[in-house]
Amino acid sequence: MSKVFTALAVSVDGYITGRDAGPDRGLGDASMLFDWYFDGDTPSQVFDGFKLSAPSARVFDELAARDGAIVAGHKTYEDSGRFGGGSPHPNAPLVVLSHGPVEGLSERQTAAHTIEDAIAAARELAGGKDVGLMGGGVVTAALQAGLVDEVVLHQVPILLGAGRPFFQELPEHVQLRLIEAVPAPGVTHLHYEIVR
Repeated sequence: MSKVFTALAVSVDGYITGRDAGPDRGLGDASMLFDWYFDGDTPSQVFDGFKLSAPSARVFDELAARDGAIVAGHKTYEDSGRFGGGSPHPNAPLVVLSHGPVEGLSERQTAAHTIEDAIAAARELAGGKDVGLMGGGVVTAALQAGLVDEVVLHQVPILLGAGRPFFQELPEHVQLRLIEAVPAPGVTHLHYEIVR
């Protein structure tokens, strides 16, 4: 069966956006979380226009190649300009998790109302590939439901001090086992699996 994982850029103090994130403002004042996408000389084999350091390109492309579908929350969908009718991934369709109606869905996008339904829909769309999770609320809901297999933190060496945290409150501890730690210019890639 396909795996469910998340791989997000995060500050050392745990934020995935800065202050004032929102529609037409994207990540707010946290664009530096993604500088490592463009600060290298190794082109991504999956994302056009990304030029990463060699260690980051290996990690990033291995993860991006696994994605068959993406699940993102409604807030992430709106804050990202509805991904222009597409997906945050060039080759993977998007499932938007929302408790209410979702406006502006395209043929590459679908909606689901529970995390279980969203991941089930994404697995069907993924065609045997893995399902990627995007957004703190989606990741937290999937962790609470026991549906996450791996967590990757692309940890950027900055303390943002405020913004939207990656993880929200969980009802219990989630034990992680480190699979790989890859230091790279401007980022450290920390790949964990969930201990069951």
